[in-house]
Amino acid sequence: MQTIRTLSALRAAIADFRSGGSDIALVPTMGALHRGHIALIETARRQGRKVVASIFVNPKQFGPNEDLARYPRREAADARMLTEAGCDILWLPPVEDMYPTGFATNISVSGVSEGLDGAARPGHFDGVATVVAKLFNQVRPDIALFGEKDFQQLAVIRRMVSDLDFGIEIEGVPTQRDDDGLALSSRNVYLDDGQRAAAVALPRALGDAARAILRGDSPADVLAAARDSLTGAGFAVDYIELVDAETLASDAPGSRPRRLLAAARLGGTRLIDNLDVPAIA
Repeated sequence: MQTIRTLSALRAAIADFRSGGSDIALVPTMGALHRGHIALIETARRQGRKVVASIFVNPKQFGPNEDLARYPRREAADARMLTEAGCDILWLPPVEDMYPTGFATNISVSGVSEGLDGAARPGHFDGVATVVAKLFNQVRPDIALFGEKDFQQLAVIRRMVSDLDFGIEIEGVPTQRDDDGLALSSRNVYLDDGQRAAAVALPRALGDAARAILRGDSPADVLAAARDSLTGAGFAVDYIELVDAETLASDAPGSRPRRLLAAARLGGTRLIDNLDVPAIA
C-alpha cells in the first residue's frame, strides 16, 4: 500500500492506475478504523477496483462543542488495517492543503440535510459535503463507498453527486455490527463498560419498532414507545423518526421504502443507528 500526503503524488499514482486500465474506488474516512470501514474496502476489492482510502479528520463537520480535539487518531494502526485489507493507496491530506488560507467555498445540500442530524448539528452536513466534494476532485474515482450507518450522510452525498453531475457511482454498504447488534462506530471507544452494556438498547429498540410498524401498528405510537424504551435504558434521545428512505421526508407512505433513524446519547457519547423498513405491498 502506498501512503501519500501530497496532491501531486496522489494524482501521479492515480494516473498510473488509469494507464493500466484500472477503475478507482474511494473510501473516505476520518480514521479510527474498525470492521465497518474494512467492509467498504473489501466490497471495493471484490469488484476488482483499485482502492483509495482517505483519512482526514474534517474540522468543518464538527460543531464548537463537539469532539474534534478528542476524536481518536491512530494513523499507524489504521495503516496496518488497510494494508491487511488490500487497500492500494492511503491518502492523508494535511489540513493546510484541504483548507488553505483564504478558503471560502461551502457546499450546502438542502432538503435531505435539514432535519435529524442536520437539525441537531447545524452546519455539519455543509462540512461533510464540502470535504467529500474536495476528495472527489482529488481522487476522481469511478465509485465511492459509504456505510449505511450514517444514512443521512449517504443521502446528502447522493443528492450532491446527482445535482453537481459528478459522474461518480455512490454505493451504500450495510451497517456492520458487533455480535450483540450494536452498530460499529469509531465513537464506541468513548463508552465505559456500563455504557457499552446499555448501548445495545438502541438497535433493540429500532428492531422492535420496525417489526411493530410492519405489523401495522401506529407509527406515532411505535416511535413514542421506542423513545420511552431508550430513555428507560439511560439514553438522552435526540430523535427517533420514520422517514422516506430516499427523500428523508417524515410523511412517507407505507407503499414506499422507509427508514427508522435514531440518535441518542449515553453520557457524553452520541450514537446513531438506523434500520430499513420495507414497503408494505
